Amino acid sequence: MKINLLKRLAILAALAFPGITPGMALAANNVTLSSDVFVERKVEKPDGQTAVMLEEPKTVIPGDNLVFVVKYKNVGTTPATDFSVTNPLPKAVAFKGTSDGTEIVSIDGGKSWGPLSALTYTRENGEVRPALMSDVTHIKWKFNRSLSVGSEGKLVFRGTVK
Repeated sequence: MKINLLKRLAILAALAFPGITPGMALAANNVTLSSDVFVERKVEKPDGQTAVMLEEPKTVIPGDNLVFVVKYKNVGTTPATDFSVTNPLPKAVAFKGTSDGTEIVSIDGGKSWGPLSALTYTRENGEVRPALMSDVTHIKWKFNRSLSVGSEGKLVFRGTVK
């Protein structure tokens, strides 16, 4: 099912600028961030086998799998310490996990944080249940180690278009 043009434009705008919001320590440490988002597409190869390709998301539809890549680099003159990278999820995307499992998440818009397995969600009727990936609103990685001058890396998380 194709989504209407306005919704598609809103999703593409959200994907183009996924809302990386570095913490205060991040800016003070001179760590730069850049981000990319890709859509996974299955492509049939000439030999008949199927390959998974990452493409720029020119058009997305509900159910498309997305891969977000956040690159970081210490461009300062001293090691960066105790910084974090926080990324709100676009509202049109459901969280599907990270590549390293070291993240903490928020299910309440960034007010409280923890491993997904430690969070609970309270329904409107007061019933409490374990938090689900679909409840995640923000992802955060805390760097408790020093990042030497010039060091760089990347953080990867996945999502599905709702």
